Amino acid sequence: MSYSLFYLVREPKIILAKNPLLLLLHGYGSNEEDLFSFAKELPDDYFVVSARAPYDMMYGSYAWYAINFDADENKFSDIGQAKLSRDLIVKFIDELIENYPINGKKITLIGFSQGSILSYAVALSYPEKVQRLVAMSGYLNTEIAIDGFETNDFSDLKIYASHGTVDQVIPVDWARKTPAILDNLGLSCVYKEYPIGHGVSPQNFYDFKSWLQQ
Repeated sequence: MSYSLFYLVREPKIILAKNPLLLLLHGYGSNEEDLFSFAKELPDDYFVVSARAPYDMMYGSYAWYAINFDADENKFSDIGQAKLSRDLIVKFIDELIENYPINGKKITLIGFSQGSILSYAVALSYPEKVQRLVAMSGYLNTEIAIDGFETNDFSDLKIYASHGTVDQVIPVDWARKTPAILDNLGLSCVYKEYPIGHGVSPQNFYDFKSWLQQ
């Protein structure tokens, strides 16, 4: 069958009747190889799938949505494209569950940067599809979530968010607003900061991996 998104997969080393899924969503201008590079370090009982964003920026670079600049160099996100990507990810999750022995009640999104922004939008729009979210170096943009997402049942959703204190791409102040917004929705969130720029430090990787295994 043809899938909604191109992807790489690492099948679980420990086979269960149905295995949990870690779905990796890369950042703007990157590709599916990026986060997949640490697939071998992730727990052995998971399917690890790394998806490629749909918008081709040439030379092996892809985006979940365009970021445009105006004359004053202000950045604007293409919200329409972001919403299309949001629903494409949801469709892709359904396709994976249909074609692999994946436990649909144990789906974790791991997003970095733009992939993290999309992960929040998917999880808050469709919490019945996603049980856990690791959001690194991103922030919560509620404009990308579906209308009326605030009334969703978030009782099964767990979130781990992290950010670099000297991030030069997405300011840490944007990420710091996220826990309060989640708190207002009745969602608990583990939020951590690391003394790095726009990236994933070894300590951050270790911390979210141990959070996954709890």
